[in-house]
Amino acid sequence: MSTPIAPVKRHDRLDRLAIVLLVTCCAFWGLQQILIKATLTEIPPMWQASIRFWLATAVLWLWSAVRGVPLFNADQTLKAGLLAGALFAAEFVGIYWGLAHTNASRLTVFLYSSVFVVAILLPRFVPTERLGRKQWAGLVIAFGAVTLAFSEGLLDTDTGHWRGDLLAICAAIFWGLTTLVLRTTRLAQAPAEKALFYQIGMAAIVTTAMSLAWGETWTLTLSSFAWWSLAVQSVVGAFASYLTWMWMLRHYPATRMASFTFLAPVFALIFGVGLLGEALSWQLVVAIIGVASGIYLVNQKTT
Repeated sequence: MSTPIAPVKRHDRLDRLAIVLLVTCCAFWGLQQILIKATLTEIPPMWQASIRFWLATAVLWLWSAVRGVPLFNADQTLKAGLLAGALFAAEFVGIYWGLAHTNASRLTVFLYSSVFVVAILLPRFVPTERLGRKQWAGLVIAFGAVTLAFSEGLLDTDTGHWRGDLLAICAAIFWGLTTLVLRTTRLAQAPAEKALFYQIGMAAIVTTAMSLAWGETWTLTLSSFAWWSLAVQSVVGAFASYLTWMWMLRHYPATRMASFTFLAPVFALIFGVGLLGEALSWQLVVAIIGVASGIYLVNQKTT
């Protein structure tokens, strides 16, 4: 006998809480890809992803047990959950594998084109998610600003980058499709913990299998930096930030939320200036202004 899912109260627009949560998540996601790339020198891509998602799954399981959130009850979300999990796993295979073939700048630009996948497909199923001309202009401005910020990396003529670029584009499509499944199926009414459990659980299984298939070296003899990186990626990234994202998808418009993800690559550059002592370029200043302007336009009322 299936357990009925209580209806979820949805907001038509992003409120102050949503904006604060989105900016916080994007700030971490800006740091996350830097951590992944830096840790690849010690841990192969699929093995690194596997450790990350198994740790995050364990943390989520413990969190759900303490809070009394059922993860294995029959609520008719299994098919949608497995689909979302498969898409999520494919996205991160593309990200981790892509970073092994291209620089973080190029991958970042291609990855965040996922916003357009959401903006094009989601309104076909959820009319309230439809964007007007002003909102579309905002998306284009924000994406253009991100592209400008990473233009130096895009101009890299190394012909070997095409593999990483293609994987990043595939990851972007899978990210967009995952959002579509989460928003248009019974998962939209399921607890955020269960929606995330499907995704990181499937990602843990898939990345482990791919690491075995590729013959990656498995070792737990790692530097303190590598363990710190894995802990942050797992607990803050794959657990806390994604759980927050899942919760927000249940309550706020996905198309407007997606526009904020353009902040993540901008934050990555800001961290480079603040933490690594990199020079503050004019491209970064323009990108900050452009992304902020684009987000503002996207979140105006549709006319």
